[in-house]
Amino acid sequence: MKKIISSLLLYLIFATNVASAKADYSKLSSFMRMVLSEMKTGRMEKIIKAHDARGNRPGICAFVRISNRADSILEANDCRRLARFGDIYIADIPLNRIEALSNDKYVTRIESGRGTQTCNDSVAIQIGADAVYAGKGLPQAFTGRGVVMGIQDVGFDLTHPNFYNRDKNEYRIKRLWDQLAYTERGNSMYVGAEYTTEEDLRDAGCTADGTKETHGTLTLGVAAGGGAGTKYRGIAYESDICLVSNAVGSNIEFIKEEDLYKYTYATDALGFKYIFDYAEQMGQPCVISFSEGSLQDFRGDDMLYYEVLKSLTGPGRIIVSAAGNTGNYKNYIHKTAGRDGAGTFVMLYADKPLTLTAKSAQKFDLRFVTYDAERDTLDISTADVLASTDSTLTVTKTMSGSEYKVNIDAYRSCYDDAETVYDIYVTGPLHIGMITPLSVEIRGKEADVELYRGNCEMRSNPINPALADGDVSHGINSPSSAPAVICVGATSYRSRFVNHAGELIINDYGSNGRRADYSSVGPTYDGRTKPEVMAPGTNIITSTSSYYIENNPGDLQLITSTFQDDGRTYGWMGATGTSMSSPVVGGTIALWLQARPDLTPDDVLRLMSRTCTPMTNASGTADNMCGYGQIDAYRGLLDLLGLSGIDTIEKHQPQCVTFGVNSGRLRLMFARDPQQPVTMTIYNMEGAALRHFNIDVSGNKYDTDLTWLPRGIYLVQLNSRYREFTGSTLIRL
Repeated sequence: MKKIISSLLLYLIFATNVASAKADYSKLSSFMRMVLSEMKTGRMEKIIKAHDARGNRPGICAFVRISNRADSILEANDCRRLARFGDIYIADIPLNRIEALSNDKYVTRIESGRGTQTCNDSVAIQIGADAVYAGKGLPQAFTGRGVVMGIQDVGFDLTHPNFYNRDKNEYRIKRLWDQLAYTERGNSMYVGAEYTTEEDLRDAGCTADGTKETHGTLTLGVAAGGGAGTKYRGIAYESDICLVSNAVGSNIEFIKEEDLYKYTYATDALGFKYIFDYAEQMGQPCVISFSEGSLQDFRGDDMLYYEVLKSLTGPGRIIVSAAGNTGNYKNYIHKTAGRDGAGTFVMLYADKPLTLTAKSAQKFDLRFVTYDAERDTLDISTADVLASTDSTLTVTKTMSGSEYKVNIDAYRSCYDDAETVYDIYVTGPLHIGMITPLSVEIRGKEADVELYRGNCEMRSNPINPALADGDVSHGINSPSSAPAVICVGATSYRSRFVNHAGELIINDYGSNGRRADYSSVGPTYDGRTKPEVMAPGTNIITSTSSYYIENNPGDLQLITSTFQDDGRTYGWMGATGTSMSSPVVGGTIALWLQARPDLTPDDVLRLMSRTCTPMTNASGTADNMCGYGQIDAYRGLLDLLGLSGIDTIEKHQPQCVTFGVNSGRLRLMFARDPQQPVTMTIYNMEGAALRHFNIDVSGNKYDTDLTWLPRGIYLVQLNSRYREFTGSTLIRL
C-alpha cells in the first residue's frame, strides 16, 4: 500500500510540474492554441464552473498522434480514448491537460477544429427536376438493397413517409446517433444519444435540432427517399439508412455552452466511424454522403483528420462530400513576379473580423485603402511581421473616421516549408467595406504572392477599376479536399418552379446540365484536382421536415406541396447547392455497391473516369471545374457488369420508354406512338444475345412473356429510328 501511495505522489508531482510548463505549441493545431489562450485569459471560467457543478471536467474532442506508450500516456493525462487509427487516437482531452499532453515526448501532434457549415445555398430556389435525378432512369435491377446509405447532417425528420419503402410497410432508418440529444439513453455515447429501434426512432420524432433545421431531411430524401407514393424518389430507394446528426455553426444553440468543445471535426470523424461500424456489423457495404464543409488552411489543422478519413475508407467503405457553393465568388488572386501589384475590394456583412490569407516565398507589402471624401492608406510590410515577436503584428489606424485594426500572423506553409503564410484579420466598423469601401492590395514587384478569400467577398468597384483581380478557383471545402474523399460539384437543368402558394419562383443557375454557377472550383490548396465528379444539384425537389414546417410557418416559400399522414403535415421542398449533388452521387455509388460490394474509392474514381459524361474536359481526364464530368449511374452499372464492351447496345436508356416486370412478363410503355418499327434484343450478363423481337406497339404499350428465361438480371436493348425510343436498360426476372 505504501508503494502505491508513493507512486501516486510521484505521479502527482510529475503531473503538476508538466502542467505548469509552457505548452509545446509546435504540436498544436491553431484551434488548440486558441483554446489554451482562452483558458489563460479566463474566458473558460463559466464552462469550468458548470462542469464542476456536474461533478466532471471540461474536455475537448481531438486527434492525437502518439508514437509509443499511448494508452498509459492518455490514462496519465485523464484522457478518454474514443477511437484508434494506427498511431492516431481520437480522445476527449481535459482542457487543463492540453499543455501536459503536448509536452510528452511521444506525443507528436494534437489537432482539432470547430465543426462545419452545411453546403446548401440558402438563397437558391429549387424546382422539381424529376428528369434530372429521380427520373434519370435508375436500372430496375439495382435499387440499393443490401447497401447501407449513410448520411451525416443536421435536421432529420425521423417520421417522414419518404423514409419507408414505397408501400410503407418497411421502415428503412435502422440507426441514428444524435450527437446533440440530451437524454438518459445517451450515457453509452461520447455525446448525445443512440437510437436503434423503429419504436425509439419514431418516438423521438426528429433530431434535437429538428425544429430549426431540415437540411438532413433534404439530403437523405435525395440519396435514399422511397418517394412516399410520389415521383420524388431518391436514388438508392431500397437501401438501409444509418444517420448521424452532428453539430454545425447554425445548430450550436442546442448544445450546452460547457459542452461546446466536445463538438469538433474529430467528433465528425467519430460519426463516420459509427456509420461504417454499423455497416460492418450488418455485413453490408456502405457509402456516406456529407454535405457540410469549412475552409481549407495552410496550418495543417486537418492533417490527422485526413489520415483518419483514409483509414476509415476502403473496400465497400466510401465517403462522398459536397464541394461547396463558392463558385460564383472570387476566391483567389495570384500576383506574379514582375507585376507591381494586384488587388481587390473586400466586404463582410457581419460583426466580426474580416479574414484573408496570403502566401509567398518572398517578402511583400500589404496596402489597405478606405474610400470616403478622401482616401486613407495603411501600408504593412511582411518584413515587419516576420521581425515581430512570435511573427505576429498588430497595426491600428484611424481611416475615414473609423478605427481599423489589422492583425497578421505568419507561419510556414504545411505544404511547402519554403513559403510563408500570413493570416490577416481586419477589425473595423460594422459590416466592413459595405458602407465605406475598403480595398486590399499586394505590393512588391519581385514577389510572387497568392491571396485567398476568408470569410469576406472580393469585389470590383468603379471607384478604383484597377483593383479587379481574382478568380473563382481554390474554393473547395474541407473535408471534400481530402484525398480519400470523393468531392462532388453541381450541375443545373431548370431555373423556376411554382411553390405551394402558386407563386412563380425564378432563380437561374444555368440549364441543360452545365456546371452550376455556384459550384466550387479547385484545385486544393496543395494543388490536387477537385472536384472529381458532378451531379444535379439545382432545383431538386425532396422531402422536408414536418417539424420544420410546424415551427417555421413564416419560412415556407420553398415548399412546393404538402400532404397529411398520421395527423402530421409533411412536405416537399426545393433545395439547391452541392449539398444536393453529394447525395445524388452517394445514392449512385450505393447502386454500384449493390453490384460490386467490394468497390474501393479508387475503383469508383476509375469507374467515373470511364463512364462520366465529360463537360469541360476530355473523356477520361479530370479538371478543376467539373472533375471527370457528370455521373452516369447507368453507364457505371454497365461497366461494372462487364456489358459496356458490347458494341450492339446503347450506353443510355430510352427517354420515352418505361419498363416493368411482373410475374415473368415484360411490359414496355411508350410515351407516344413510335410510328416507326422498333426492335428489341435480350442479352444475358455474359453479353450473349438470347432473342431478337420485332415489336408491334399497340396502344403505346408492348407485352411479352419472358418466363422461358431463368431468374436473373438481363439487358434489354431497343432500337428505333428515333433516339427517344432507342437505348438499353437492366431488368430483374
